[in-house]
Amino acid sequence: MLSVSACGATAEKEDSGGAGAGDKPVSGLRLMVPNTPGSGYDTTARTVAQVMQDSEVASGVQVYNLPGAGGTVGLQRLVNEKGNGKLAMQMGLGVVGAAHTSKSSATLTDTTPIAKLIEEAGAIVVSKDSPYKTIDDLVTAWKKNPRKVAVGGGSSPGGPDHLLPMQLAQAVGIEPKQVNYVGYDGGGELLPAILGDKVAFGASGFGEFLDQIEAGQVRVLAVTSEKPIDAVKDAPTLKDSGIDLVFTNWRGIVAPPGITEAQKKTWTDSLTRMHDSEQWKTELTKRGWTDAFVTGDAFSTYLKNQDKSVGGLLTELGLA
Repeated sequence: MLSVSACGATAEKEDSGGAGAGDKPVSGLRLMVPNTPGSGYDTTARTVAQVMQDSEVASGVQVYNLPGAGGTVGLQRLVNEKGNGKLAMQMGLGVVGAAHTSKSSATLTDTTPIAKLIEEAGAIVVSKDSPYKTIDDLVTAWKKNPRKVAVGGGSSPGGPDHLLPMQLAQAVGIEPKQVNYVGYDGGGELLPAILGDKVAFGASGFGEFLDQIEAGQVRVLAVTSEKPIDAVKDAPTLKDSGIDLVFTNWRGIVAPPGITEAQKKTWTDSLTRMHDSEQWKTELTKRGWTDAFVTGDAFSTYLKNQDKSVGGLLTELGLA
């Protein structure tokens, strides 16, 4: 279905130098994360900022969190910052869905698309003390009593972490309306729920759990990619486990409306130089992210198509 597929900033005057002027590091850039620390958006934004600095594309990139309503609180702030060429927002499929389910007055079509960065597979995870040792164990228990087996996700209804278990339920023969989904505002809030066994399992991007996987605190029962993932070597794919489902999420960056072409070029050039760096290639491998970098009209068209497709789907499900 879906792989159908501190703030108070004010608008700033256009920088005469623009981003990437010469090859000097750009300064003063700010990246808003529209959900909590530790979430997939947060991890992506902080990695982008660090690589931009390490590769001398930019200096002093500020990343800050403005969570709420599945990302639409941040979206509204971004749209309100019309003409602010120093500000951009980390976003992705979750914000696309949340804008529809929350009936947000601010929409992604109001923003200035900058770049699509990555795609990431999902993961089905449980705590180290969970009775479910394999995806088959989980599915067997889930099918017996769907409402009793709570699944947690780091997004509101309509977001990727909500759509993933709904599609998984369909794939194993469970009516999606019977799924007991518990939504959290990002991976930072989801993780404690998994570790504390407040939910039977979690469904989210695997990159949100890498530290806990390495520490042995959580166990990955399956990943949702087409092929196994090096970063989670022991986890089978759903398809390898006999479940016919592949699911991928994506993340990108958008800026406020009304910025100048020079300001847009600042962000586009800076992110392109970051993408081309060896440091970014290292992070892609380390985190198991799939390179999906596109900018300009290609990303703008992609975002419009995603918005239309997701909106139509959620309307069918009675969520928009």
